[in-house]
Amino acid sequence: MNDAPIGIFDSGVGGLTVARAISAQLPRESMLYIGDTAHSPYGPKPIADVRRYALEVLDTLVAEGVKMLVIACNTASSAMLRDARERYDVPVVEVIGPAVRTAMSTTRNGRIGVIGTEGTIGSRAYQDMLEVNERLEVFARACPRFVEFVEAGVTDSAEVLAVAEEYLAPLRHADVDTLVLGCTHYPFLEGAISYVMGPEVSLVSSDTETAKDVYRQLVSRDLLAGRDAAPRHVYEATGDSADDFLRLAHRLMGREVTDVRLVQTGAIHVLKGFE
Repeated sequence: MNDAPIGIFDSGVGGLTVARAISAQLPRESMLYIGDTAHSPYGPKPIADVRRYALEVLDTLVAEGVKMLVIACNTASSAMLRDARERYDVPVVEVIGPAVRTAMSTTRNGRIGVIGTEGTIGSRAYQDMLEVNERLEVFARACPRFVEFVEAGVTDSAEVLAVAEEYLAPLRHADVDTLVLGCTHYPFLEGAISYVMGPEVSLVSSDTETAKDVYRQLVSRDLLAGRDAAPRHVYEATGDSADDFLRLAHRLMGREVTDVRLVQTGAIHVLKGFE
């Protein structure tokens, strides 16, 4: 069981930032990543649909025999985290809690901005967790076009910068000193976001903090891969074309992702390398 893969799930390519952080901190661990590109983006969809899509993907990962689930999608985490933790026997790690804890310890003036998809912001998952601390003021803003840009492989255009200026202006005027990137796609746009917000604003991304949570869970449950483990990283997508996912992954992350397989969620199948 210790050499079984960690299962990582996102609506598309954004969760690759989390996968990369986990790999950096836990280089002996195998990973199985599924991007639900057939239903991406999740942000504008009804919460009931997001919950159904997400649980189908997680069911598939569990059927593959993963030892842990990582929900590398803020919209899915806000829609079905409790369901996932009650549904599966393996540990479940998500991206919202780690980012919240980091933002709380980072802010100096108590004014925190949160950006995310319409689904994440509408769920108030971040706002409710942060506002438990009465000294904090939270300013939330949905940025739906950010995911569209990343999924199209556009991260550094004049249009991206113009949209960032429009979305982030209210947060700049609110004098936030910490900004939570409440979507795993957003680190790919960190250059534009940081430029607009200015150097005095700290950006909090969930990828590294989530990887730390994964490490803690594996250690506490004695699930770390053995010293002689031969790690394998497998990437799957649910859309019509694995080539589209692969091209976009190469555009965003270089050649880290070498192969992508198409998968039908809800169907039990066995991957080569994880028999």
